[in-house]
Amino acid sequence: MTDAVATELLADRLRRAGEHAAEQGTDVLFLTPGTDLRYLTGFEGSSHERLTCLIVPAAGHRAPPALVVPSLEAPGLAGLPLEALGIDVVTWTDGEDPYLLVSDLAGGPTRVAVDDDMAARHVLGLRNAFPDVPQTLGGSVLRELRMRKDPAEIARLRAAGEAIDRVHARIGEWLKPGRTEAAVAADLAEAIVAEGHTEAAFIIVGSGPNGASPHHDVSDRVIESGDVVVIDIGGPLPDGYNSDCTRTYAVGADPGAEVRETYAVLQEAQERAVAAVRPGVTAASIDRAAREHIAAAGHGEHFIHRTGHGIGLDVHEEPYIVDGNDLLLEEGMAFSVEPGIYQAGRWGARIEDIVVVTADGAERLNRNSRDLTVL
Repeated sequence: MTDAVATELLADRLRRAGEHAAEQGTDVLFLTPGTDLRYLTGFEGSSHERLTCLIVPAAGHRAPPALVVPSLEAPGLAGLPLEALGIDVVTWTDGEDPYLLVSDLAGGPTRVAVDDDMAARHVLGLRNAFPDVPQTLGGSVLRELRMRKDPAEIARLRAAGEAIDRVHARIGEWLKPGRTEAAVAADLAEAIVAEGHTEAAFIIVGSGPNGASPHHDVSDRVIESGDVVVIDIGGPLPDGYNSDCTRTYAVGADPGAEVRETYAVLQEAQERAVAAVRPGVTAASIDRAAREHIAAAGHGEHFIHRTGHGIGLDVHEEPYIVDGNDLLLEEGMAFSVEPGIYQAGRWGARIEDIVVVTADGAERLNRNSRDLTVL
């Protein structure tokens, strides 16, 4: 993200972050390595015992933006548009107190915020450097920006969706009776990277009764003919944006009328939820669109999780598609729509697509068939 257009995007994000911080009564936002830092600067970095910290002043606060970084990490900043973004780079060496350095650069704030995932050692170090200054979580500042994807981000998510679709399209190469879940997962991991991801961030191969556990990982269970198998896979592309897609398969034999009838309920619920997506409706209403249909068919107790989660630089981020979330959807928001039905001890099924809110509806970023595919 170092070309001229990307630099303009980063500059706009920094400006808006400062405006949101001011609106929330925060003078300075402190960010350590993580996706918030990458979102604002293009710098991925890594979190460890040495402090790397971006100082983001609120609009109107006198401190300039600055990146405090250990001297030995400074070479990793080469190629980043920090100067063009107006970010001063300030280095420190072992033996110095980086928290006091941050304090010197922060312009005498009266209220500060730290990113939600900052390591405790850094949270406490900054608290000691600002002993009389209230410290809050800063996630709400960045959340307002990151929920609303710009066209470049949507393009990256679209590419991620296409990449994971290519993996699902090849599932018949690996998902066969007689193989273990772990063996299938190993092939999937290789294919996920081969299709453009930097890694397989997660792989769920839930066969037979294991499919009834929504967050089952993999096991040494041998897949049997007639099993229903939930495959949930995803990961980041080199630009950091993630894929996440679930399909349900039947292996070796037709699964029977009960499974097909229940799956038809699930498929209709997912269709109804996607069809309900548009600007101005609440996140909770999308959850209801899926949940009410499943409940009306007698499976309400078998749908045991929210309908979706936002996605971007993190696999799970705002907005969450769940009962009680009255957030109004806006154009550019991206999230999963993934209802499931889980028959404890027997089998489970889930259908998951990533969608983006458009001006008048939703765009699915996953295009593979959502039918129950018999392999």
